[in-house]
Amino acid sequence: MFLQRLFSTFPNGWPGTGLLLQRVVIATVLFCSGFGHLKEPSHFSFIFPHLIGAVAGILLLAGLWTPVCGMLIAVVEIWVAYAGARAGIPIMLATLGATLAMIGPGAWSIDARLFGRKHIEISER
Repeated sequence: MFLQRLFSTFPNGWPGTGLLLQRVVIATVLFCSGFGHLKEPSHFSFIFPHLIGAVAGILLLAGLWTPVCGMLIAVVEIWVAYAGARAGIPIMLATLGATLAMIGPGAWSIDARLFGRKHIEISER
């Protein structure tokens, strides 16, 4: 019920497809970035935000808890941008995460199945 109150609709059609593609792109970049940092010998405090982002990206890909994951991605990527030398991609990911938190997951998500509007059919006898 909480997510249904946040979003009036879960867009279908072209807008829903656009949201699905946005979730796939964000999740792919976060997943590759997060697990790519595991291969590098580095301090755990540098790897930790990338791992948080990778887990949030996996949840975002499924469309589960999209507003929470979107805001978590925004905060973590701002953290990464502040701590790192190159801030271009983290700022882009933070912006995209925040927009998904505001817009919603779309019709092709677990959130839509769990919290979307239910159609009640009344059969006449």
